[in-house]
Amino acid sequence: MPRLTVAIIGGNEDGYSIYRMLKAVGDVEILGVADPDPSSPGVKAAAADGVFTTADYTEMVRLPGVDVLIEATGDPEIQMHLHRIKPRRTSIMEARALDLMLAVLREKEKLLEARRVQGELAAILDSVQEAIEVADSRGVIKYVNPAFTRITGISENERIGQNIFEASPDGALATVLRTGRSVVGHRTKVGGSNAEVISNAAPIFVDGKMEGAVVVFQHFTDVMNLMEQLRQSTSIIENLSDKFGQVTTSKYTFADILGNSAELRRCIQVAERAARTNSTVLLLGESGTGKELFAHAIHHASPRRDKPFIKVNCAAIPDSLLESEFFGYAKGAFTGAVKSKIGKFELAHGGTIFLDEIGDMNLNLQGKLLRVLQEMEFERVGGTQTIKVDVRVIAATNRNLRELIRQGKFREDLYYRLNVVEITIPPLRVRKEDLPILINNLIIKLNRKLGKKVKGLSKDAEEILYCYDWPGNVRELENVFERVMVTVDEEIFTKKHFIQHVSQFKASPERDIELIPIDQMEQLLIRKAIAKFGTSVEGKRRAAQALNISLATLYNKLKKSRTEDFTN
Repeated sequence: MPRLTVAIIGGNEDGYSIYRMLKAVGDVEILGVADPDPSSPGVKAAAADGVFTTADYTEMVRLPGVDVLIEATGDPEIQMHLHRIKPRRTSIMEARALDLMLAVLREKEKLLEARRVQGELAAILDSVQEAIEVADSRGVIKYVNPAFTRITGISENERIGQNIFEASPDGALATVLRTGRSVVGHRTKVGGSNAEVISNAAPIFVDGKMEGAVVVFQHFTDVMNLMEQLRQSTSIIENLSDKFGQVTTSKYTFADILGNSAELRRCIQVAERAARTNSTVLLLGESGTGKELFAHAIHHASPRRDKPFIKVNCAAIPDSLLESEFFGYAKGAFTGAVKSKIGKFELAHGGTIFLDEIGDMNLNLQGKLLRVLQEMEFERVGGTQTIKVDVRVIAATNRNLRELIRQGKFREDLYYRLNVVEITIPPLRVRKEDLPILINNLIIKLNRKLGKKVKGLSKDAEEILYCYDWPGNVRELENVFERVMVTVDEEIFTKKHFIQHVSQFKASPERDIELIPIDQMEQLLIRKAIAKFGTSVEGKRRAAQALNISLATLYNKLKKSRTEDFTN
């Protein structure tokens, strides 16, 4: 049978509908769609399919071999014009005929959709594991699914056509048909079999009238098995929930470590190289220098970055709880252990564990930690099962571990196990050239956090911050800036805003000092400033600012000092 060729004039909703429906008909070829609006749905759909489109409907008439022109605009002038210019062999389907055709096609589409839904529903009902039985309002059984036969042993042919009031008069389905109300959790035996089941049944209403009922049931043994599986699954979910709530990943990268001082850059270079390995890293440094920041950055740059990063503060957890915190405990291990608990090492499997303040760990636990580092295995407290883990360890402390070893407070073998890669993070007082970038970052971050508009510091404010030794390091710097920004609304901070917060500049009672010649005092101050700020050009510039002299004057005085030292 030859294919029918059509051209559609009008890309409106009707034109789009006829295009979509004819596209699905195998014996129809759509040659083109015409509409002056290129954004009309019919034109857009045709263009997307590679079908010819035009804004001039007369071009459709000139297309060779058009059997039918479908006029979807409803415009009488276009209809008359088409009749005048169309070839004799070409037929025209006008809007009224189109409406009839659309109505027929839509009904066909609905029928196909209904059949599709019916097929999907049948497939679903046939695949479920619960038995399903449907009866009409008179009790005649109309449908049973395969699970019904599996559970009861009664075939579909035996059951369909029976009356439920005879086959199973005391069952849930018969009860619903008699009362018109749903039944839940009904335990009974299926009529005609010895299967004991748990049933749920409900009426089927159509336009407010009960047309039948449906029952869904399972074998009682299956229900009990499901309850046991649910209990086990609940236990697993609880354990996973506990684990999920404790698992974290790294929050910082090496880009978050701010500073350009030589000491800090050396630490970052070593840490970056260590990150590419699985070696244990020991981070040393005073409190507030950024040891945890380095630990996060090392994990983030490592092949384990997508695995957990677990932190344990060894100083914050009582010694009696630290072992169970590390290794977890088995159910019943002690009073109150009503369920098993996963430890930090198990949580960190595949990732990194960060042992902060490792110098505060007791000797007994140090021995157990050493075994984990050597064997990568442990037992939960009160448990007997050996658990193997793959964990990368990063430890940190602000204490002198060598001195603790001499005092017998830290195991030497654990120290050497931890100290594979040692990184000593410099305090802020020896890298004061990093203060500008740290301060600028703090101002930006705190402006955002506190809703402030601080622009910077005055010269005297910079000077007092440079002259302060910052015993609390970067953490103290952050604390001071936040306190000042919370209490001050000015855009430029001056010396008066900081002097009460940096302790070595707080007012103190006058005391007698030894009187020495002014030139000697000047040399002492210069040497102290150079020792504090360093001998680099930037250090000398800061020293000159602290002494309130020009850089040239400082160089002259240093030259004079060296000359005097040489002649003496």
